[in-house]
Amino acid sequence: MATVAAMLDDGSGGRRARVLAPGEVLPYGTAPVLVTDTTLHGVTRLEETLRNWGPLPKPWLVWVADAPAGPVQDARYLVRALEGRLAGVARLPYLPVLRAVKGADEALEYRSVQTAAAKLRRTIEGK
Repeated sequence: MATVAAMLDDGSGGRRARVLAPGEVLPYGTAPVLVTDTTLHGVTRLEETLRNWGPLPKPWLVWVADAPAGPVQDARYLVRALEGRLAGVARLPYLPVLRAVKGADEALEYRSVQTAAAKLRRTIEGK
């Protein structure tokens, strides 16, 4: 999650994107983003979160591939069923380098992560 936040923040020191603590109020005018992996467990937790979402703006989903293979069929179907409750779905491809780094700052030193981050920002910003 910290890596996705850093990818969306684009080096602005937390002014563009940051992780909210549980129970923290969503700042006015922000676009909420939920992050989950492509496992069925992750998507099931997403469904539970959306069930309790309430009157907040529809969140974006950043769906992070946790393996080179695509998500299992049940996870794909569940995300498709939840799309009406989401502002959009941005897919983050499997990046092997993320398994070998100690933190978000180190991950962003790699070209593949920088490219994926730029694409992720463009998708969510609608450009």
